[in-house]
Amino acid sequence: MGQGIWADIIRKTLSEKGIVSALETDKGDNGWCLALVEPDGERTFLSVSGVENQWDSEILRNLKLQPDTLIYLSGYQLASATGEVLIDWLESLNSRVELFIDFGPRIEDISEQQLARLMALKPMVSLNRQEAELMDARISGHTSVLSADTLAEDWYRRYGCPLIIRVDKEGACYHDGKQKGWIKPFPAQVVDTIGAGDSHAGGVLAALSSGWSLADAVTLSNAVASYVVSHRGGDCAPSVTELSEYLEKYI
Repeated sequence: MGQGIWADIIRKTLSEKGIVSALETDKGDNGWCLALVEPDGERTFLSVSGVENQWDSEILRNLKLQPDTLIYLSGYQLASATGEVLIDWLESLNSRVELFIDFGPRIEDISEQQLARLMALKPMVSLNRQEAELMDARISGHTSVLSADTLAEDWYRRYGCPLIIRVDKEGACYHDGKQKGWIKPFPAQVVDTIGAGDSHAGGVLAALSSGWSLADAVTLSNAVASYVVSHRGGDCAPSVTELSEYLEKYI
């Protein structure tokens, strides 16, 4: 968390939810993103970076991690000027820490060397269908359209780490070597897709931190994403009560 207009907005919103930041800095404000959505659903993002992409080794060394901590990383952080600092830090952590990466639209900005180092840490990765196809073409040279199942198989065969592929109205598939499958989507009247991928990641993290299986985690994530796309705005992830009430009509 930084200091400034955007940091104040974020701090106030988190405070209302009983969340505090473990890291504070006075070196600048937090960043922001302007999302533009065309009538056909095409999205354009204008992102302005802030202190959330200004990592240094001292800040990271001072971060006290509990055993079995889940660490979420986005492509925006990893593709930033301090992405190497983050990767160096991740490589210094013990194996009791679990990593979750959502590369998002910055996936093409991750170098081959960076990707190899990250995958050596065996993170769980979440990609949408387009990102999965881009990665498969980049990794294996495939130019034909492949099924999500084949993409997940190729990914696990190469890296040996769990993968979730989000396929919009088709649901999501997952593969972690021990189990694989498809989780159906929850029907939704789509009004705004902003935040759907991030909310899906949040659902996975919430479930895994509660000790749920990967299949159940993806089920929860599909439900959260369904709720989010049926509401306007990018900051509308549901509370437990809101999600329960929303899902009553499907259960």
